[in-house]
Amino acid sequence: MPACPLQIDGDHGRAQRWPLHDRVASRTLEAHLAASCAPHALMQRAGLAAARLALALVPHAGRIWIAAGPGNNGGDGCEAAFHLQRAGKQVSVSLLGDAARRPADAAAALARAQAAGVAFTPDLPSTLQADLVIDALLGLGSARAPQGALAAAIGRVNGASTPRLALDLPSGLDADTGALAGTLAVQATDTLALLSLKPGLFTGAGRAHAGRLWFDALGAALDAVDPCAWLSPRPTAPTRRHTDHKGHFGDITVVGGATGMTGAAWLAACAALAAGAGRVYLALLDATAPLLDGSRPELMHRPRGWQAPPVTLAASTIVCGCGGGEAVRSALPPLLSHSARLLLDADALNAIATDSALQRLLAARAGRGLASVLTPHPLEAARLLGSDAAAVQADRLRAAQTLADRYGCVVVLKGSGTVIAAPGHTPTINPTGNARLASAGTGDVLAGWIGGRWTARAAQGAADAGALAFDVSVAAVWEHGHAAEGEAGREHAPLRAGDLVERLAAAR
Repeated sequence: MPACPLQIDGDHGRAQRWPLHDRVASRTLEAHLAASCAPHALMQRAGLAAARLALALVPHAGRIWIAAGPGNNGGDGCEAAFHLQRAGKQVSVSLLGDAARRPADAAAALARAQAAGVAFTPDLPSTLQADLVIDALLGLGSARAPQGALAAAIGRVNGASTPRLALDLPSGLDADTGALAGTLAVQATDTLALLSLKPGLFTGAGRAHAGRLWFDALGAALDAVDPCAWLSPRPTAPTRRHTDHKGHFGDITVVGGATGMTGAAWLAACAALAAGAGRVYLALLDATAPLLDGSRPELMHRPRGWQAPPVTLAASTIVCGCGGGEAVRSALPPLLSHSARLLLDADALNAIATDSALQRLLAARAGRGLASVLTPHPLEAARLLGSDAAAVQADRLRAAQTLADRYGCVVVLKGSGTVIAAPGHTPTINPTGNARLASAGTGDVLAGWIGGRWTARAAQGAADAGALAFDVSVAAVWEHGHAAEGEAGREHAPLRAGDLVERLAAAR
């Protein structure tokens, strides 16, 4: 058989900027490709791709069970069964739905597999004895919650202790949003995306349900249809000339750290320093807090830095909100009015969400040539949108783009599959990171890391402030997530924010 499909979340797959196509765009790609192919050729290619990946994943599998649905995803499963049977495997297929109502391609695939001697049954196995389970139940075709026999089949797939391979999408996962169509979806160990990469595989619940991600374009020209989003590639490491000095990498001020929360501001400042900013200042909202961190004496204090002259604010990057509490509210008007580059996080976002005057100041910045980056988690985004976190999570791409358009800024919507959106840009979904980042302070580190990277790049003379803010955010989010990966056996251990800064610094 031909070589195995490309692993998207492997090192080679991450080097490329992959286009993501939603349900409508994927159907258009399929129609373009089908017009130049022989009848049934696309499904045959999909089945062959599935079979060769199955053999690569579990080469010594003797028994393979396939749960096949009533549509074309089930047809892909039948084609895979045909090839696996011919490879000498003992294949059984639970075929759900009315065979007489199957699409033409799926009916042809069923006939080929039956002729090859594949065992079909309309029932689920009472006891599952298989070395590999293949989910070919729903795929791209359904956005409705699985019910009845389909729901029972998903439960049986998830109950398998052996590898579980989903074809195109884990059944029950929405292709466009990564939300669950109901309360049940296949929990795959591996997913083979076919023809196109769907955004739902990379954000929301997608990464938790898809497992390792593989891709076969089946011969499609992915640039034939505009993507709805891009998958962030591995960024290029910044370089420094031998003659550079700290003045070449700009100044950044971190405004935050109200009483009892100064650690958040210190973390952001440490991250900005590690990211490459030339000089890093702290403007702590707690006037009684110590002004020097013995472990990082490079950080400088700028008392009431938010009240600096407008010319100073215009020459600096400002990161505002980390540990800001209610005290940050009074610091926002001058920063929104004068800072050339302003990143707003945490309590700064919460203050803006409840204050229409601050909202107007934020929305006016883009028209004055001032660049802004917002870094909300879903609840903070919901407050800014006048919504709730569940609605944001139900369509993360839409929520991020709506927020970006409303305020004319870059939005970094944090979470599994962080979304980066900006007016006039196709949004980007970040593929790196894991639940190790679910610990206090890692969001403050991200804010500082973006700010530090932004400061250093802006000091090099980039012309388009908005485009620079977007590009820097995409790269910084990738690096932040990647820093949490790579420790075998530690995938589920929380990563302390201070250690995250050191891992980011070591990767530079």
